[in-house]
Amino acid sequence: MANHKSSIKRIRSNNSKRLANRYYAKTMRNALRDIRLMENKAEATAKLPSVVSLIDKLAKKGIIHKNKAANLKSGLMHKINNL
Repeated sequence: MANHKSSIKRIRSNNSKRLANRYYAKTMRNALRDIRLMENKAEATAKLPSVVSLIDKLAKKGIIHKNKAANLKSGLMHKINNL
């Protein structure tokens, strides 16, 4: 167990940030899954800007790496163009 007051506070804040990051990452994964399962090109194209925006926000916050964000967006574009 931590002895310093600042380290105890750091443990608490790290835990809350970890839970928030997990929530946002899971939300992104669910959105990706939903758009990948779409068979209608018009629906997928309509939903694409919101998913891309979500990916960009997570990359900007550092929850996912910027190269991973680019890779995910590229894969989505490729999938939708091939529908």
